[in-house]
Amino acid sequence: MDAQFNPDAHYDVAIVGGAMIGAAAARALAGERVALVSRDRRPGPMAEGFNAGIDARVYAISPGNAAFLARLGAWNAIAAGHLTPVHAMRVYGDDGASMIEFDAYRSGVGELAWIVEDRRLQDALWRGLESQAGLAPYAGTSIRALQVGERQANLELQDGRSLTARLVIGADGAHSLVRAQAGIASEARDYGQAAVVANFACSRAHRNVAWQWFQGPAHGGAVLALLPLPGDRVSMVWSTNTAQAARLLALEGEALAREVGAVARFAVGELSLVTAARSFPLQRLAAARLVAPRVALAGDAAHVIHPLAGQGANLGLQDARLLAETLAARAPGRDPGELRLLRRYERARAEAILAMRGTVHGLFRLFGDPAPAAARLRNAGLNFADRLPVLKNLLMHHAMG
Repeated sequence: MDAQFNPDAHYDVAIVGGAMIGAAAARALAGERVALVSRDRRPGPMAEGFNAGIDARVYAISPGNAAFLARLGAWNAIAAGHLTPVHAMRVYGDDGASMIEFDAYRSGVGELAWIVEDRRLQDALWRGLESQAGLAPYAGTSIRALQVGERQANLELQDGRSLTARLVIGADGAHSLVRAQAGIASEARDYGQAAVVANFACSRAHRNVAWQWFQGPAHGGAVLALLPLPGDRVSMVWSTNTAQAARLLALEGEALAREVGAVARFAVGELSLVTAARSFPLQRLAAARLVAPRVALAGDAAHVIHPLAGQGANLGLQDARLLAETLAARAPGRDPGELRLLRRYERARAEAILAMRGTVHGLFRLFGDPAPAAARLRNAGLNFADRLPVLKNLLMHHAMG
């Protein structure tokens, strides 16, 4: 039975999770009465010295998602000097010779992606939320219990407050309480790897090129990526086995810079560390469903993929956009938590999520396979695809969203 109706704490939509995907969904749902439940009091650049520093965690945002963020008013709130366009990308196989290159100019597009720091993007999203009509922030807390009734969902928060909503959006990450309490099954597997991230100054201009090196089974399927940052700086994402990640984190700055430079074939010259290295464990996760009665999942609560393609954040932003569009297109007065309506969102996302999940996991397995036949296949495949402009453009435009 539904809890007694309380008009002061009843919302059209309650979003659980105030990081990038939850904040983007809240911005996209302007016009609805929205509660945003966020464990952090205000995600974003609150640390001392932020304006002078560079966040070690960055995202490669596709042009499609950059346009979505611009419509929300968040993209233009990021200073131009902190948005770095990617004009080309070079991906190298593990044989030292095979390579595929994507070039924006040759493909007739402005850029392949934009590199933006995590905290700056979150800050831009939250600055708009602070003045958004109809939005009620429930900050510094998360949910303790979720009960779904016939007409509404009841949320009990960890700080003792409670609220009701007709729809609950779970944007609360890979360990989603919304997903668990809605009874949505999920499958999670550990990659046995961690992503080590850090930023470096480089002695040679990066020319707005992103690089990626597959290291192959001899290195446990490790993948090193260097992404362009403002000025002569690059952001590193090195996905490697947990033992190697621990070793990299223990290195002094100069030693780490030398090792990264060597693996990167000194593509941007000599490196020097400008932000301390951090690491994140890597896993894959797939929710059995994106929706349940009065519940929809978005972002890592629904799917987690390996960062080798740099598409995790883009998938989550596409979730937020498609879910908001589905709700906006409903007939006036129609219940936003109606399961038949939510299934439209689920169907709209199914193909893209499945395709990206299959592609990323397939690449991870292929470049980690020690069999000689697999080595020939993966490296020959890169060279073959590089000689087919139609195939390259297809791959590129799919990733650009």
